[in-house]
Amino acid sequence: MGMHPFLQTLRPTLHIAHRGGAALAPENTVEAFRLALDRYHTDMIETDVHMTADGVLVLMHDATIDRTTEGTGVVADFTIDRLESLDAGYRFRSLTGEFTFRGRDVRIPRLETVLQLFPTTRFNIEIKDDRPGVEDAFAQIIRNAGAIDRVCVGSEDDEVSRRLLGALPEACHFYPRHAAAIFIAALRRGEPCENDPYEVLDIPLWFGETRLVDASLLAGALERNRWVNVWTVDERSEMEKLVADRVGGIMTDRPDRLRDVLG
Repeated sequence: MGMHPFLQTLRPTLHIAHRGGAALAPENTVEAFRLALDRYHTDMIETDVHMTADGVLVLMHDATIDRTTEGTGVVADFTIDRLESLDAGYRFRSLTGEFTFRGRDVRIPRLETVLQLFPTTRFNIEIKDDRPGVEDAFAQIIRNAGAIDRVCVGSEDDEVSRRLLGALPEACHFYPRHAAAIFIAALRRGEPCENDPYEVLDIPLWFGETRLVDASLLAGALERNRWVNVWTVDERSEMEKLVADRVGGIMTDRPDRLRDVLG
């Protein structure tokens, strides 16, 4: 398969702010994204999507609001009005342990709002919600925003990924968990890899005790026109090794450190 247009102008190693740079600002918020872009000149923002009770797509990693806001409960049980009243900076602690964003009007953003606020930014977007219909709502927002050429999309869930491929076939898609495992296993054995519809491997650096990403995996992926992004890498020594191996992109909670490594 040829390389997807989303990938054709990209060069290793991409600076990717994981949830916007979750160690430096409240994750998956406009404030985090602005910091990553303005101060650390990030190439891409990685973020996550859930759907509210009234069908609005919002940026949130967890299925619940407990870890990041002053509220408790499941995202899918809340209306957008209720979610937008919460303090998304409430539980964030700075590197020195202070609540630096609490009470500063940080909100849970809508997907469509973020695409409008950052009209030239590339996003890697994972759908966390598995309810039927989330893929259609997502595809409509991406199309309405004219953002197809600047997003890589997908889900860890293989079934959600299949539905999303049907709803948004023209977009760049990353591998779901099972399909990624099959691809990597075939690659390791030196076998031909099935001509599947995914272009990007978003994979962890470590799988248990095994270092998943090395020069051999990267070379094999490149031969097959697959791009590799690795998560979540916050240690300088690991960043340096991955850059030396020419990994496609590094997803980090420390965009400050990665910028320093990349120069």
